Amino acid sequence: MTVTVLNRPAGFHHVPAQDGIAALLAEARDEVIAMSNLTPAGPAFGPRDVRSGLRYRAIYPDTARTAPGQSRHLGALSAAGVAVRTLPHVPLNALIIDGAVAVLPADSSNGSVAVLRLSSVVATATELFERVWPDAVPLTDSDLPSDADLDARNREMLRLLALGVTDEVAAAQLGCSVRTVRRMVSQIMGRLGARSRFQAGVKAADRGWLLDRAS
Repeated sequence: MTVTVLNRPAGFHHVPAQDGIAALLAEARDEVIAMSNLTPAGPAFGPRDVRSGLRYRAIYPDTARTAPGQSRHLGALSAAGVAVRTLPHVPLNALIIDGAVAVLPADSSNGSVAVLRLSSVVATATELFERVWPDAVPLTDSDLPSDADLDARNREMLRLLALGVTDEVAAAQLGCSVRTVRRMVSQIMGRLGARSRFQAGVKAADRGWLLDRAS
């Protein structure tokens, strides 16, 4: 990796995004955390960068859960051992390695990133991550891959969520147990990144999941 030292404050470098980030990740020894809106200019890591023995956490936007390509990416990261969570809005594109290096977008025109080892910058980025992490919704293994896989029962469950009905009413409507309803609700909320049942119904409606598909 070629690192170009610029006339910037000490600890500030530009590196090519792909090769440079891969080299930095290869040097990680403890933890890698990331906040990313999944734009090409944002520093991030992929499943192939994940190594055993290290801790990985990442925050992405809620919309990534239902975007086909992005949802597969999040699923692959989760399968590789990354703790993935989502938020309605990611406040910063940043990659932080071992609490000592912060990687930030530098120049979107050439895809370079800024590598900073300034303790104040790294601490600020880390504090922001830790502040939003508890409010982010975890990605779970039971997340539904797409709305196309929702059967009639799940679609009806979504409709009932949007109406705000109780578990007992939903169970009676669906002809199943309350336990089954709660399991379905948990899966749907996880898939949509919803923080309440009503919000899950609203998000599903926003994505067109509640449209009548009868022919």
